[in-house]
Amino acid sequence: MLKGWAHAIRKMGKIIFVDLRDRSGIVQVVLVPSELDQASQELMKDIKPEYVLEIKGVVQQRGAKQVNKDLPTGEVEILAKEVKILSEAKTPPFEIDNEDRQAGEELRMKYRYLDLRHERMKGNIKIRHEIIKAIREYMYAENFWEIETPYLSKSTPEGARDFLVPSRNYPGKFYALPQSPQQYKQLLMISGLEKYFQIVRCFRDEDQRGDRQAEFTQLDLELSFVSQEEIMSLVEKLIKKVLSEVKPEAKISFASMAYQEAMSKHQTDRPDVRKDKKDNNEFAFLWVTDFPMFEYKEGDQRWGAAHHPFTAVNPEDLPLLIKGPSDKIRALQYDLVLNGSEIAGGSIRSHKPEVLKQVFKALGHSDKEIKEKFGHLLEAFDYGVPPHGGIAFGLDRFIAILCGEESIREVMAFPKTTDNRDPLMDSPSEVDREQLDELGIHIK
Repeated sequence: MLKGWAHAIRKMGKIIFVDLRDRSGIVQVVLVPSELDQASQELMKDIKPEYVLEIKGVVQQRGAKQVNKDLPTGEVEILAKEVKILSEAKTPPFEIDNEDRQAGEELRMKYRYLDLRHERMKGNIKIRHEIIKAIREYMYAENFWEIETPYLSKSTPEGARDFLVPSRNYPGKFYALPQSPQQYKQLLMISGLEKYFQIVRCFRDEDQRGDRQAEFTQLDLELSFVSQEEIMSLVEKLIKKVLSEVKPEAKISFASMAYQEAMSKHQTDRPDVRKDKKDNNEFAFLWVTDFPMFEYKEGDQRWGAAHHPFTAVNPEDLPLLIKGPSDKIRALQYDLVLNGSEIAGGSIRSHKPEVLKQVFKALGHSDKEIKEKFGHLLEAFDYGVPPHGGIAFGLDRFIAILCGEESIREVMAFPKTTDNRDPLMDSPSEVDREQLDELGIHIK
């Protein structure tokens, strides 16, 4: 017995050939009237593409000339004995059995559940699953604990714009969706949990630019009593483990380069160092290190943290911090670049409260603001902080590169469009006046 979708239908006189599809693949079913019961003979002529069918039949060898070498099941076919239509289907807005991307993004996103029926899209989702499975297995073997952190958190300065969530119980106050679990994972290190990771959703209310999404997935990890070199070594072993399982034929290389060298040689902090950029099977990983701690943000006319304010200052450059922010102060920060795209970023964290306060002041935060925004973390720092560090992978970008896709939307089940909408759910959308009144919110 087989159950699945009618992928393609071919009629040859009274005989009908149906390619039946499910998640595992496609198999050819032969419908011959004389082999079917009366009810099934009546249904035969009604079957259309994307109908959901239940078929009972006999597996038989195909003749030598009929073998389809392009299908894993191409040496056999199913001679149907009984056919049921489990569900009818309208004509889809684009062809499912055609792998060409003939539909535009808007249409594909509106009918994403149909788009995901394409073999290419299904393959991408499968590879995503296999990559995340391999990551989890590696992290468990390395004795990391998988720990969830909250989605309803506190709005803090720095980084991108927060998504705000109004609080019904505390009118006029808001939660924020986390841009990353940065503060929580540092608090887990202060808790003594030593080795943490999670596959986590992150949220940033950014203006649309490049290949970004308002919500995306990270592999987030943090360790105590660790050096930059140990984190880089751990990550390299992780990547080798993942690629050995999902891309065993891949050519992998790892190299390292200081930020200043990358900028002077390549005029970018994420250079593509592949020997042959036309070789789709080459994956050149590059660590970029020794980033500046501060960068001047021209738009805001102020100094900001190049990575984030919790990054440790290079001990050699601590004397410079007293004089205020400067691009000469180096951070213990490291990015991982793959084929010219940044896929991960991390740092050793500042674990001394007096240094962290100096950094906040250098960024222009007053004592009152520091206490308001970061008091909870600085208070925790008063109770014994282990030296710690970590890294976060942009999993969508990493997976897209491994799948040979240009856009991260091609490896996400339900992404937003480039202008940050969801045509499938028709969101963002207006809400009832009663909901806004309950939250004490008035739309200007």
